[in-house]
Amino acid sequence: MSSNSSPMDTHLLLSEARSGDDAAKNRLFGHLYGELQKLARVQLRRSSGGSFQTTELVHEAYLKLCSAEQLAAGDRAHFFSIAAGAMRQILVDHFRRNTAAKRGGKEKPVTLDEQSLRRQQDGASVLVIDQALTRFAEIDERAAKVVEMKFFGGLTEEEIAEGLGISQRTVSGDWRRARAWLNRELAAGS
Repeated sequence: MSSNSSPMDTHLLLSEARSGDDAAKNRLFGHLYGELQKLARVQLRRSSGGSFQTTELVHEAYLKLCSAEQLAAGDRAHFFSIAAGAMRQILVDHFRRNTAAKRGGKEKPVTLDEQSLRRQQDGASVLVIDQALTRFAEIDERAAKVVEMKFFGGLTEEEIAEGLGISQRTVSGDWRRARAWLNRELAAGS
């Protein structure tokens, strides 16, 4: 997410929103709305988001983000990390509901690589990746967060490093390690 919004304004609005100022929450949402829409488009494009529209995903994520614990973000990058996670949860829940009646069908093999970041994933693939990522988070929470931010959020390694307060080199290492583990898990499950 390239910064269209001023980091200073975002930091101030986050601080005011954390203190319970509902007007600041609304200003924050308006301030970051365009970037949240870009994030939602990335999510929907990668997951073939079914019946979801970009605006609907942004608004559902906003409702999740407005809870007190979600507004704990200290800065813009951290906020978008949390937003990516919220959108992931919304889409995964949506796909779970929609595929519950379709159980028993053959699942296609899924891999997690640079090409899969660019091509469309169906709902079943997103669910499989989400389940594997949840298991991986028990082993390496930070690396799982890197995958979530990159795969589900579409953030660059630079943005991920900023959001997590780590170096880009660490992000690259976490991404490689996580991708290898997840690909082994995904291959074993197919």
